[in-house]
Amino acid sequence: MKEVTLKSMQWKMFLLGFFKIPMMHFVRPQLLEIDEEKVKLKIRLRRRTKNHLNSMYFAALAVGADVAGGIQVFYFAEKHNKKVSFAFKGMNAQFLKRAETDTFFESNQGHVVAAAVKKSMETGERINDTIDVIAKNTNGEIVATFEMGISLKVV
Repeated sequence: MKEVTLKSMQWKMFLLGFFKIPMMHFVRPQLLEIDEEKVKLKIRLRRRTKNHLNSMYFAALAVGADVAGGIQVFYFAEKHNKKVSFAFKGMNAQFLKRAETDTFFESNQGHVVAAAVKKSMETGERINDTIDVIAKNTNGEIVATFEMGISLKVV
């Protein structure tokens, strides 16, 4: 297996946003941490990400959940030196309070993603699963929870 660094994943995320997912590039999430089990990223509360209530706009929160849920798939694909076809099948979100500060998105579902990637490599089929993402403000209070339906196939 290949060594994958935070820097290389930050670069991959930048390229993905710049060339493939313009909304991601517009919001500019910052990847803070990624490993076998955990992903952590931050989206700054600023003019681009605010709504009329001076809290984080729904679309910016969705981008954060999208990236936190999806970047780990690319992390494991990179580790195994494989290409992956990846998409979200669904999303269930609970907004608990307004995100009035920079927001941190965390997913501790690396074991689920790793198992899905491994199963797809073994069977050659598309695998569907769900992962959880939590959004917290700078005080550590949970502002939203997301259940992301993922669909991936190692090609």
